[in-house]
Amino acid sequence: MGLLTTLNEAVDRVAMHAVRRVLVEAQALAAGLPLWPVPLPWPCSNAEYEQRMSAVVGRARDEGITEMAFGDLFLEEVRDYRIRQLAGTGVEPLFPLWSSAADTPNLARRMLNGGLRAVLTCVDPRQLPESFVGRRYDAALLADLPPGADPCGERGEFHTYCFGGPMFASEIAVGVGETVRRDGFCFADVLPGGSPNPAGFCRAGS
Repeated sequence: MGLLTTLNEAVDRVAMHAVRRVLVEAQALAAGLPLWPVPLPWPCSNAEYEQRMSAVVGRARDEGITEMAFGDLFLEEVRDYRIRQLAGTGVEPLFPLWSSAADTPNLARRMLNGGLRAVLTCVDPRQLPESFVGRRYDAALLADLPPGADPCGERGEFHTYCFGGPMFASEIAVGVGETVRRDGFCFADVLPGGSPNPAGFCRAGS
């Protein structure tokens, strides 16, 4: 029925991932599904987040949607939160990738073997070296991850933008522009057109 994502309405980018809205729209087009954007103010309180999510869940219910799928992998507190938020709404939460921390290395390999192509848009330098931002998500990156880092970034080590895979009718052309350090995180600006930079770097910026 559609792809749902939250957007920082102050900068028109995906919250936390910092991906431009135009690139999320390109994903929806390539997947053949409508985009359901949820604009969030910045800064955004948890109460405001829940109010806006409740509104979009109500819209989904009114349109006959009965299930909402999430990409959570093994963080029980996140799963429990989503279940609580959807309780009594008539929309059931689904977790098709739910597994365990021990299963994510195999999941990462399966995704890459299946044709997934992505680039790291955000890195938490407390968990991962800054040099990872802007890099392609590939076998070389997995091999370079430090011990303890989840290969799917489930603990917030990194966030990605997917630009190719079997879920898309065609690959989305992207490139990596400026990278900056902001609010304690390192971000790479993914741009429409070109091809992702295989290296990537991080420098101070606003």
